[in-house]
Amino acid sequence: MHADFWQARWSRNEIGFHLDQVNPYLQRHWPGLGVAAGAQVLVPLCGKSLDIDWLAARGLRVMGVELAERAVQDFFAERGLDAQVERRGAFSIHRHGLVELWCGDFFALEAADVAGCAAFYDRAALIALPPEMRAAYVEQLSRILPLRLEGLLVTLDYEQTLMSGPPFAVSDAEVRALYAAWQLERLESADVLGENWKFLQRGLTRLEESIYRLGR
Repeated sequence: MHADFWQARWSRNEIGFHLDQVNPYLQRHWPGLGVAAGAQVLVPLCGKSLDIDWLAARGLRVMGVELAERAVQDFFAERGLDAQVERRGAFSIHRHGLVELWCGDFFALEAADVAGCAAFYDRAALIALPPEMRAAYVEQLSRILPLRLEGLLVTLDYEQTLMSGPPFAVSDAEVRALYAAWQLERLESADVLGENWKFLQRGLTRLEESIYRLGR
């Protein structure tokens, strides 16, 4: 997806992908990772997610990366927070408390930028990317992240011919192929179509949501 696509989505407030609650998979499975308070967590393509608040409330330092400046501004404005802003290379970094949101292209990150990360959380990054970009995304994660870390990944799978993404369908087989060099465990999988009327309206007959634990 080109940067203009996401900028336009945010400018038109077409953000159906934004959840008005903390992801229940995150709440159930994050404690099992054993990530200590004070550790830094990378959240790629973070938007203005409430998951950021949940992680920070547990004493974690959250490093969110988001392309759309509107999303970053909304995150702080909707919480009544004044962020300190600095420029670093291709990014503008907005900070308040335990949260720093890096506004810019995820693929411009370097290993030095994320050297302090002990974990990562991906609810909306992999499934936001078309097939030709997903391998590049995982390669970037593998290249820049420290060699020892834990993470959670949330995916969706459905019949892609019935609906164009995003969010895109990512099968279990694809996840295992993409993360072949990682330790991977599928923690949960469920058909959630009945809870998502917008997807029903678009003609889907199956909507499988999965949560994975990743490590290396």
